[in-house]
Amino acid sequence: MTTDASGMDGTKSPGRHTDGERADGERQTGPGTATGVEVRPVAGYIGAEITGVDLAEEPGDAVIAAVRAAVLRWKVVLFRGQRLDHAGHVALARRFGEPVVLPRRGKASPPGFPEIETTADRLELGGRFGMEHDEWLTRRRHTLLRGWHCDHGARIDPPAATILRAETVPPHGGDTTWSNLAAAYAGLSAPVREFADRLRAEHRLGVGYLPRSGDDAYVRHLLDHQTASEHPLVRVHPETGERVLFVNGYYVERITGLSRPESRAVLEMLLEQATRPEYTVRFRWEPGSVAFWDNRATIHLAPGDAAHLGRPRIMHRVMLAGDVPVGTDGRPSEPITGTAPGRW
Repeated sequence: MTTDASGMDGTKSPGRHTDGERADGERQTGPGTATGVEVRPVAGYIGAEITGVDLAEEPGDAVIAAVRAAVLRWKVVLFRGQRLDHAGHVALARRFGEPVVLPRRGKASPPGFPEIETTADRLELGGRFGMEHDEWLTRRRHTLLRGWHCDHGARIDPPAATILRAETVPPHGGDTTWSNLAAAYAGLSAPVREFADRLRAEHRLGVGYLPRSGDDAYVRHLLDHQTASEHPLVRVHPETGERVLFVNGYYVERITGLSRPESRAVLEMLLEQATRPEYTVRFRWEPGSVAFWDNRATIHLAPGDAAHLGRPRIMHRVMLAGDVPVGTDGRPSEPITGTAPGRW
């Protein structure tokens, strides 16, 4: 993924349709039409399934251009039956941008591939911080909207995109849901859009967590690794030019300049707007499935319905380095603590 003002395929792209795309959105093919790539939207505002691509076979430039265009248009693209290994996953990510190298990864992440972070729900979280996975998940999502997030939203430069592949999934449950934040912004009334355009919000690591009474090892962990930034409440997408409602349930602490009660009420209203069912798509994972989403224009909800099944859900992700968000007034985000552009 690029971070300049042009589209991912090198052309200016606000509000455009890709070559061959039908205005009614029923069936679309992008620049990769001649290569057999097919882009099929799966929901009204977000999500497309791509077929005719073998991601392990070093796709050519036309295929990469088609995927780039589809990510910009549909915010998340989905592949099934892929044969990517760790090396292939990293190589694929490099075709779209610079993979992030995390300084700290869980024990399940593969050695020798610092770009890959493995999320193995039962294996990785059970027993950490003195609580089992179910309690940790409940404390992170103690309200209906708290689980919705973009990846690393408290950073000054959140990742531009994430490529996630499934290795092992439970026989049922474990779906991921994404929401289109550009559509959510466009769906607001004009007076509310104008109001939101002028606002900024503090994004802070762990604000959605409900602490235990007394000593809480996870709170200590959050304080030791505190990260916070002030972002525009509406950011301008650096490639499409779309205005994006930059809210989520896990990182946004308060709207700058509003009182706590005012901030709470406005954020709840905007979060409800951002997660309206019509702006979402839900994906049923299978081994070999891959999801590639624009982290600048979406929030997603990881599943909370599979931990009790006792079956592992092992996923591998690579994130692409992003840019500093810019508001509708041209003012960029500002770091508060624990974050600097390009430093992880």
